[in-house]
Amino acid sequence: MAAQRSEAALRDERSQFHPFTSINDMKADGPMMIESGSGVRIRDIHGKEYLDGMAGLWCCNLGYGRKEITDAITQQSEKLSFFHTFNNMGIDVVGECAEELLKRAPVPMSKIFFGTSGSDANETQLKIIWVYNNLRGKPEKKKIISRWNAYHGSSVATASLTGLPGMHKLFDLPKGPILHVSAPYYYRNAPEGMSERDFSRHLAKELEDTIEREGADTIAAFFAEAVMGAGGLIPPPEGYFDEIVPILKKNDILLVADEVVSGYGRLGTYWGAQSYGFEPDLITSAKGVTSGYFPMSAVFVSPKVWDVLDAGAGEIGVFGHGYTYSGHPVGAAAALAALKLIDDLEVVKNVADVGPYMKQALHDRLGQHAHVGDIRGKGLMLGIELVKDRGTKEAFPMQDRTGRKVFKAAAERGLITRMLGDTLVFAPPLVMTRADADELVDKFALAVEDVVGN
Repeated sequence: MAAQRSEAALRDERSQFHPFTSINDMKADGPMMIESGSGVRIRDIHGKEYLDGMAGLWCCNLGYGRKEITDAITQQSEKLSFFHTFNNMGIDVVGECAEELLKRAPVPMSKIFFGTSGSDANETQLKIIWVYNNLRGKPEKKKIISRWNAYHGSSVATASLTGLPGMHKLFDLPKGPILHVSAPYYYRNAPEGMSERDFSRHLAKELEDTIEREGADTIAAFFAEAVMGAGGLIPPPEGYFDEIVPILKKNDILLVADEVVSGYGRLGTYWGAQSYGFEPDLITSAKGVTSGYFPMSAVFVSPKVWDVLDAGAGEIGVFGHGYTYSGHPVGAAAALAALKLIDDLEVVKNVADVGPYMKQALHDRLGQHAHVGDIRGKGLMLGIELVKDRGTKEAFPMQDRTGRKVFKAAAERGLITRMLGDTLVFAPPLVMTRADADELVDKFALAVEDVVGN
């Protein structure tokens, strides 16, 4: 990358402070400057093409250059580029979008609250939850349980909710009434010889003990991704939600499904909650709602929660929360076009076919590799954990930065992945074909061999 540094790359390096980027890596390599995209591929400013194995950042689910979405954005921009939804203001396209989202909910939901990102959506969830318990006369019921390795956002509150120490220590986090329990990380956290089902029971016991220690009357909600994304691509072990949901219900604790990544078809079902058979009280969604074509998030509020807010309307007065761009008309138009394409292209059906095919292809090509410890995930949300020793699960030394080396080798071969430590992850556009999956697996396997050998 550094050898090809262009004036555009130098300008970017001089002026832009990049999110989730090592300053030293930027100095060493410079930015990879992406210029265009079409279908499941992107191109850099030198014209080199890459198969995008990450759908941008888990979000460009329908691929690049979808004219149906760009036309909807253009037409809405010309008609009404912006107006707000504060103080009883309504916009027809926003109401239509909310209605369409409610139709697609995995369980009956009452309202949609719009924002622009998963982080602000989870911030909204926290405020709704706290108001909900205030109105129920339970002002002490405010603590939130999340899990280590979880990712729920990067604002002060949602980064506290996130269970990644690297996002805590730099910023003196976590803040607020946030608790963390163990990640359902079977490969690393399960005691030797323990079955997945027994590991789920083990985690449920930890949750139960935490609730008992803190007091159920102080705990408001439990946040969970169906499959953990940025914390290492961690699917739940067998029976995980079957074990924990009854505990939450017994203790009057709301279940918040963070579907920012898993929603809109990524796991081979429309919602991650459907893949694992649980019914959330609140749902956080973003990314795939517009396929990344416009910043938008949507919080789903269940009748259980909304009825309390509605009954307490006199006490609430003005609900003092929201964002300038909550219910943006252009975002709503983009979302409506994206939702229609999800249906018309039978995206969920495609993922249910291509996802297992790609996972099996990874197993066939790399399942016995001496430095591949685990291949895991569901649908088109897959992770490959590299290890120094497959037998002992010994990790590569952190200073070796093996994952980054594989990431760079894959890019050299025309493939974009994402490194989470030494776990390389894939969440490609949901419209990819089996042929695309074959190409992805081949390029990735060669990149692994480039770095750690056969």
